[in-house]
Amino acid sequence: MIPAMTFDMGEIPPSARYRILASLVTPRPIAWVSTHDLEGRLNTAPFSFFNVFGSQPPIVAFAPGNKDRQTPKDSARNIRETQEFVVHMVDEPLGEIMVATSATLPHGVDELAEHPLTTIPSTKISVPRIAEAPVALECTAHSTLEIGHNRLVIGQVHFVHVRDSLMDENGTLQEGYHPLGRMASPDWYTRTNAQFEIPRPD
Repeated sequence: MIPAMTFDMGEIPPSARYRILASLVTPRPIAWVSTHDLEGRLNTAPFSFFNVFGSQPPIVAFAPGNKDRQTPKDSARNIRETQEFVVHMVDEPLGEIMVATSATLPHGVDELAEHPLTTIPSTKISVPRIAEAPVALECTAHSTLEIGHNRLVIGQVHFVHVRDSLMDENGTLQEGYHPLGRMASPDWYTRTNAQFEIPRPD
């Protein structure tokens, strides 16, 4: 028998569960989510409990936690109020800024204000998108699931904006798209510029 460590997830504290799961289920894509509140104040924060989950309709989901046990993070609060958000993918030139926007700040403070990035209008929704991001997904909220202290926001994607040269007009990916992936908690990431192909069986 191959030796293995076993963790009883019902017997260890939530912080240890998070550290184990977030370190082992990798690499994960990073959703850099922009929202605004009812007064139009922008919020941008990264989430790595995130993925795309369907195409009919196109949906994504991410899991914004709480600032504390009672207070939802600004992303969740804003989406509840406005029903809109933009998911940006993050490549390496944006990595440092993306991590900086994970800081806990008072509600209503714009995390991007101190960084040299450009926000431009979205096509369908009122939340602006980050022009420098390689990909931006304009979303409206479909639903939010609350499971224990977990919150899963499901969004329907309406428009996808892709940096010129990353895709052709048929939607075929070209060279040069290398989003960052999330690795072990708390501070590890991976590059995706060493990809390889394994053909599927007929």
